[in-house]
Amino acid sequence: MKKTFYIYITTNPNRTVLYVGRTDNLIQRISEHYLKRGTSETFAGKYYCYNLLYYEETPYVLNAIEREAQLKKWTRIKKVKLIESINPNWLFLNAELMDWPPRGAFHREDFYKD
Repeated sequence: MKKTFYIYITTNPNRTVLYVGRTDNLIQRISEHYLKRGTSETFAGKYYCYNLLYYEETPYVLNAIEREAQLKKWTRIKKVKLIESINPNWLFLNAELMDWPPRGAFHREDFYKD
């Protein structure tokens, strides 16, 4: 079975904070960021970074890990250029991928709790 890994950039509603992440389930992960909004447990939660601006795919987990690390080291200016290369108006892409806002979403950690 072919697996797909995603490297993505999210932002807050005011588009002032950027978050870079990696996942093998982009829809689930964006839902989790949304569910954690406003919580201080995570960076994305603390800064309300659940609006998807950019993502790329790879079939290889090691490539995803390397690419995420690379993007996290970039300056904001460089990340902005990357986002604008495919999304010049900084449109939130959430609704293009999934029902938005997510209904019936759950965090994977909650699913696996005893």
